[in-house]
Amino acid sequence: MNPNKVQNFLHFFHKYMLPLNIKSGAKLIGSWVTDKCDEITVIWEYPNQDEYIKIEERVKRDDMYQQLQTKLQESGPLFIDYRRTFLTSTGNYERPKQTVTVSGYITNEKGETLLVKTYWRKDTWELPGGGVDNEETLDQALIREIFEETGIKVNLIGVSGVYSNGNTISIVFLGEAAGGALKTSEETMEVSFVKINSTNVLHYIKRGKFIPRVVDAMRGYCVPYEAFKVRPYQLLERLQGNLDHYGQN
Repeated sequence: MNPNKVQNFLHFFHKYMLPLNIKSGAKLIGSWVTDKCDEITVIWEYPNQDEYIKIEERVKRDDMYQQLQTKLQESGPLFIDYRRTFLTSTGNYERPKQTVTVSGYITNEKGETLLVKTYWRKDTWELPGGGVDNEETLDQALIREIFEETGIKVNLIGVSGVYSNGNTISIVFLGEAAGGALKTSEETMEVSFVKINSTNVLHYIKRGKFIPRVVDAMRGYCVPYEAFKVRPYQLLERLQGNLDHYGQN
């Protein structure tokens, strides 16, 4: 690059190139400039080669792309030379900005609540659940985690609460037991259906961060939840929640 053109390039990049590619489906890994400001490297990530081609086609059909081309003609060349290289990832080393976990307030026909005690938190019972894997929807993750940890199959109803400490987002679902048999796992040392209420909940739930999640869910209210895909749009799952049942709008 001509070092005098770097700021012009960055202006066009952030105003046109970045939003145009992001909304078309590309993911920006990062951009870097050399100390002499004579070369800029930009790395984009695409799911695969076929998706890259589709994304490039969407970019070129977008009105913003035509605006960019017009502005480039008016401003003149922004770089001296340009080359594109394709790389294949050897693994996923990205640390997520937020860790997402899910847990479930699951009751049986007796009105008892499914609780677990893990090996690394032996001092408290808690709601079953765990982390959400890459490309896994929240409901899929929770159904999988509960079955792995307890042996219980569940039907989910909706979301009773969302909780965050700045590093972890925790979503709690309401649900009902739908089969299976209680069993422990490599993670859980005890699993049980327990009759809990406002008078004994603190006897079971000992850690402060878990108490509001259980108390909120005990009220029985939950809001709708959807899981979907895009390009094209496809609804994967919708949980209606139950606010209408309680006369809520």
